[in-house]
Amino acid sequence: MIKAWGPKAARLLRGRSAPVTYGLIAVCCLVFVISPVSGFNPAYGTGDRLLAAQQAYFERWGVVPAELFSGVPRAALGPFTALFVHGSWVHLLGNMLFLYVFGAMVEERMGHLPYALFYVSCGYLALLAYAAAHAGSGQTLVGASGAISAVLGAFLYLFPKARVTSLFPFLFFLPLRFPAWVVLPFWVTLQWLAAGQGGKGTGVAYLAHLVGFSLGFLYAWGWSVRRTRVKATAVPATEGDSQP
Repeated sequence: MIKAWGPKAARLLRGRSAPVTYGLIAVCCLVFVISPVSGFNPAYGTGDRLLAAQQAYFERWGVVPAELFSGVPRAALGPFTALFVHGSWVHLLGNMLFLYVFGAMVEERMGHLPYALFYVSCGYLALLAYAAAHAGSGQTLVGASGAISAVLGAFLYLFPKARVTSLFPFLFFLPLRFPAWVVLPFWVTLQWLAAGQGGKGTGVAYLAHLVGFSLGFLYAWGWSVRRTRVKATAVPATEGDSQP
C-alpha cells in the first residue's frame, strides 16, 4: 500500500514537516541495524550463538506476557521498548512503510507532541491488551504494529475521504485508488479474520492490531470533539453579547 493523496491532502502537508514520524522511523531502523536480528553486527557471531543472542534480545526488550503480570517492575517497560524492536527485515520495512504513508498527515493534524504521546500510549496499550488476553504465554511480542494500527485508526477518522493507492495480490498487484473509508476497514477485516485463526511467530499479534486501530479511532474522535469545543468557547462574544 503506497500513498497517493489528492490535491487537498497534498496542500495540507506542503511546507510542513513530520519530525516525530520520521524520527520514529529513524530510531526503529537504527535499533534494528545494531541488533542481532539484522545480521550486520559480527559481535553476535553466527549459527547457534546468533540465534541465542536474538532470543535473549527479544526477551530483554520485548513483552513476555507471563512476566508482565508477574509483578516484576522491569517487565512494565516491555510494552514501551517493544515498540522499537522488530523481528525481521520484512517486519521492520512493512511497519515503517505504513508509518511513513499515514503518520505524517496524522501528526500534522494533531500536532507534534500530542501525536508522539498518542503513538506511544496507544502502542503500549495495544501490547498490554494482547498480553492480558494471553497472560500465561511465554512467547515474546515485539514490533510497532499496535502503535501503527492506532495511526491507521486515527487516519480513518481524520481523513476518511483521502484517496490511497492500494496493491491487492488477488488482482495481480494492480494499483487501484480508493478512499480511506474503503481501504482501512478492509484492512481491519483482514486482521479480524487472521486473529480468529490465531497468528503465530515472534512479533505483534493480530489482536494488538485490532486493539490499536480501535484506540486510534477513538482517540482521534475524542481529540476532534475536544478541539471543536475549545474552538467554540474561544470565539469572542459579539458586541450585543458583551458584558457592560
